[in-house]
Formats: sequence, C-alpha cells, structure tokens
Amino acid sequence: MTYPRACDSLWSGATLVTMKDGLYHLIEDGVIAVHQGKIVWLGARAQLPEITAAEHHHFDGGIVTPGFIDCHTHLVFGGDRSAEFEMRLNGMSYAEIAAQGGGIISSVRHTREADENELLNSARQRLQHLLKEGVTTVEIKSGYGLDIDNEIKMLRVIRQLGETLPVEVYATCLAAHAIPPEFSGDGDKWVDVVCEQLLPRVAQEKLADAVDAFCEHLAFSPAQTEKVFAAARGLGLPVKLHAEQLSALAGSSLAARFQALSADHLEYATNADAQAMAAANTVAVLLPGAFYLLREKQQPPVAAFREHGVPMAVASDANPGTSPVLSLRLMLNMACTLFGLTPEEALAGVTLHAAQALGIRESHGSLECGKVANFVHWPVARPAELVYWLGGQLPCTVIYQGEKRDSTF
Repeated sequence: MTYPRACDSLWSGATLVTMKDGLYHLIEDGVIAVHQGKIVWLGARAQLPEITAAEHHHFDGGIVTPGFIDCHTHLVFGGDRSAEFEMRLNGMSYAEIAAQGGGIISSVRHTREADENELLNSARQRLQHLLKEGVTTVEIKSGYGLDIDNEIKMLRVIRQLGETLPVEVYATCLAAHAIPPEFSGDGDKWVDVVCEQLLPRVAQEKLADAVDAFCEHLAFSPAQTEKVFAAARGLGLPVKLHAEQLSALAGSSLAARFQALSADHLEYATNADAQAMAAANTVAVLLPGAFYLLREKQQPPVAAFREHGVPMAVASDANPGTSPVLSLRLMLNMACTLFGLTPEEALAGVTLHAAQALGIRESHGSLECGKVANFVHWPVARPAELVYWLGGQLPCTVIYQGEKRDSTF
C-alpha cells in the first residue's frame, strides 16, 4: 500500500467501524489519515507508518462510522399534511384521502404557491435535523411541482441546499410522482410532457443526478414508467423507482431491466422481483417510516433479498404525507424492529448500501483508502447502540470532507 509521508490530519483514539463490504469490520484503537479531503491511510495505531500531520485529533474512546447517507427523501415541499395524518387515524385510507384531493396533490398546491426562498428555508430547517445525527450525504427528490416551471423550481432549491449547507446533496427528478390536476384522467399526456419537455431541460441544465417515478395503481402504470425510464436513460440519467409499496405490479423487476440504482419501498415485491434486482445489482431501499405511519401489514421480503444477495439500504423517506421523519437513526431501529434487519445490516443500509443506491459506492459509504473523508465519531461502546437508543440525539462529531463540521450550520 502506498501512502503519503505527510497529510492534513490524523484522527485517532476510537474503534473504527469501517463497514467494508457492508460489515462492521472493526479496527480497535484505529487511526485515519486524511489528505485533501480523502482517506489516505487507516488501520490500527500499532501499524501506523511514519506519516507527519498538520493536525492531530484524538478521541477519548467511542466509535467512528462512515458518514450517514439518507438515500431517499422528499425534503423540499410547501405546507404540511398533519390534517391528513389525523384523518388516517380516524379511519380513512391513503387512497381515499388522495381521491378527495389530498395526498400528494395537496402538497403540490402548497409547493406551487411557495417561492424558492420559502421552499429553501423550510427544507433547510428539516435537513438540519438530519445533519445533527451524522448525515453527510442526502438525496432529495422533486415531485411536488408537477408542472415544468415548478419542478424546475424544486430542483433549483435542491441544488441550493447543497451549496449552502455542509452536506453533499444529490437531486432526483420525480416529476412522475402523481398525475397533475390539470391532466386528471390523462396520465399519458403528462408522461409525454415529462419525457419530451421537462427531462431534456433538466438534463441540459444539469439539475438532476437521477430520475424517479411512482409505479402504483394510484399513480403511473408499468408502461408509463417504462416510457419515463427510456427517456431518462436516453439523456444519460440513471433511474430509481418507487415500487411495490401498495400493490404488486412488478415495478422492481421493471427497474432492474433498466439497471436502476434502486427500487424503493418494496412491501409487495416478490421472489422474482428479488432475483431480477440481484441480477441487475439494484439496491432495495427500505422505508420503515412510511410503513409505520401508514400502519401497513405487508412487510418487504427481507429474507428473499438476503437469499439472492440484494443490497438493502435504509432511508428516512422524509416527506409531508406518509413519513414526516427527521431522524435517520430512528429508521435504523425501525428497520430492525419492524423489518427484521440486524443492527449490522441496518448500519450498512445507511452507509455502504445507501451509497450504492446513489451510484457513489466507489467514493462513499465506508472507511477505506481513497474514499471521501466523511465520518462520524460517536461516544458509544459498540455499533448496535446507534440502533438501540430511541429518542433524543446522541452527541456526535462529524468530519465532513476531512474537516470537523460546525454544528451550528
């Protein structure tokens, strides 16, 4: 292994939870050497070569994990849907609320009414909660504009969040989220607008890193989704998919055919879907927050994902209607208690496998030489404590691109 004789900083005094290959892969009394924002050496202190450092930071015990990655969020939106939350608790279903003009369309109305500054300020407040829990990379989707101008507005706000906060932000165009009210009963026409007008502009202006769709009986059919995917791939944009949340439409198999980065939700995914995803190396993104809030009963087929070797990520799905989640660490616990993941699988789900779901596994998601120096020190004895504690915020020190991140933002 080659390494520089000098580096910017050395970080020592804690157990490294490297998450190499998606496993804890612990290094006790570990040291990380950082130069120009990347990890250039790591290992046990006893094996530290002769490297001089401009700065030396020493932790008094605890563990160091890769920076957390929230690979599925909808953080930019106007208004809130707490009234719908109460309606669901009084017995109305998600589909019934949507049929009455609620659901996604309610958020569309409020998002269209808000200007960019309003959307930026409200999203910034929500994102700050995630950052305080060790998130260093986040994906944010559009999908509450549902016309060309407002989808562009949302994507611009998403880009601004990455420019104004110490976090890497990946933008996803989710224009195929719901049928706009102006196109009621004619989803095909909106899909044509998305494919022929919106996506080319998004690609030209470099406003998105991926394209997503909601393949479901109350949103878009597999055929409509396939058309969106073909347009996206033709423009050089990778795809992702909301699939099998409420019914089995083989959307995840469709996503796999397009080499999708991920298929997300997946409560109704089948063994055949798992096999297709495994063959395509498509990540299964589990979203326990929405499962919990909607009080669903059908669990994603975790055993099938394990059997076929499908990587499983865990994300907040932070959104105004079905997952108003501001804690990715809480999702670690829910992924274990509701879906049966082990703490090690859950932690891989917000690090290495979440990185793969964004197409950045080669540079993010684990503590390895050559990767971006995003990592978090936690004053706890073992990794399972990150999953174990409910409520509150565990104190943590976040190193973002090689520098200690200011917690005041």
